[in-house]
Amino acid sequence: MENRGIIRREAKRLLTLAWPVAVAQAATMLMGFVDLLMVGRLGGDAFAAIGLANPWIFGTMFFAIGMISGIDPLVTQAHGAGDGDRAARALQRGILLALALSIPLLWSWTRTGAFLALSGQDPALSEAAESYVLVQLPSIPFFLLSGALRQYLQGRELVRPAMWVVAIANVFNVLFNWVLIFGNLGFPALGLEGAGIATALTRVLSFFALLAFIRGFRLHADAWIPWSREILRWPGFRQLLGLGIFIAIQSSLEMWAFGASNLIAGRLGPDALAGHVIVMHMASLSFMFVLGISQATTVRVGNLLGSGRPRDAQRAGNVGIVLGGSVMALFGAVFLIGRNVIPTIYLDDPAAVAVAISIVPMAAAFQIFDGLQNTACGVLRGMGRPLPAVVANTLAYWVIALPLGYWLALRSDAGLQGLWIALTVGLVVVGIGLVLWTQRRGPATVSALASHG
Repeated sequence: MENRGIIRREAKRLLTLAWPVAVAQAATMLMGFVDLLMVGRLGGDAFAAIGLANPWIFGTMFFAIGMISGIDPLVTQAHGAGDGDRAARALQRGILLALALSIPLLWSWTRTGAFLALSGQDPALSEAAESYVLVQLPSIPFFLLSGALRQYLQGRELVRPAMWVVAIANVFNVLFNWVLIFGNLGFPALGLEGAGIATALTRVLSFFALLAFIRGFRLHADAWIPWSREILRWPGFRQLLGLGIFIAIQSSLEMWAFGASNLIAGRLGPDALAGHVIVMHMASLSFMFVLGISQATTVRVGNLLGSGRPRDAQRAGNVGIVLGGSVMALFGAVFLIGRNVIPTIYLDDPAAVAVAISIVPMAAAFQIFDGLQNTACGVLRGMGRPLPAVVANTLAYWVIALPLGYWLALRSDAGLQGLWIALTVGLVVVGIGLVLWTQRRGPATVSALASHG
């Protein structure tokens, strides 16, 4: 009975941390949902163009955010150890890294059209997608800096400020879209480019709002030090980069796998691509909720390891994994029950909606495994050992799912359903593999990270 009470308390602690993060992540995803809905009023081609642009945007951006997320275990374990100076140095190095990564990210976004052309996409859609991406270039450093601030706050169990900032940003995103896409309040109607500008403006606003929260409410108190040359010491940066590179590779492997599925779907025609984008966005929205649990698990595992409690960290990781799988199982049920209704919210195109309805059952099937792998990755980040996730993602997505999906979609009669079957197989492999690894080599087997302040 006592053990059950401990587990219940841990679950409550995790959910207390997770729900604001989940709401913030879902609200971030809601901005993309609103973009799709509003751009969908311009027609199927504009909708499909965003479907091509987003994999390139998020695939490149997630690598940069993954690098910055190297501060996750550093901040969480420093917070657990009561070392505010070490948490501050981690943030400062994350800020410098965010500014440095903005440069290659800017360059990569200018190559959007060339990338889509190489992947064999429709030239007109590729050109439209590039125009949508290019107007977002000025927002890149602000988005990466926001990421560093969010990880710093989250690692110190300050999870609500980001939620409020994203909630405010959603309101402004709708307003910016309404004004710039359709030409209201005296502004010209910019269509797809207007949606891109609205997204960029929202990112800039979000950064300054989060910074204002931190300074106004002194959220950096007890975990901030003046800038100094000490921040540039190589051992500290080497530790950050050593952690960040594996987190970046892991998140990029997953993001690019699903982004590549958009490119495969694009080879099947506009209706298949639009239907695929609808269901992929549904799955991405549910992913944001379990991502909140995953990030809360990272915080708890890192804090407990930092305070010298590896067995408690193992328990927290196990509870997080069970919660993640359970929440996603509920989403799978929602997808099945609402499969004939939910796709119609996105697009008024009977052909595309019919395609979406046909693949929803596969998306529902992989929800639980997506939840398991996501929270298991959270355990690994809290441990400061992201390498197993890199190995599992490489095997599951790039050795199994994508080659199988390409063959089923384009070389057999399975079409888009075959592609989604392959994605489901990949998620089953990575989900089961990472859960087993955390049970054999999880937090109970390690100590906290060595300090390189």
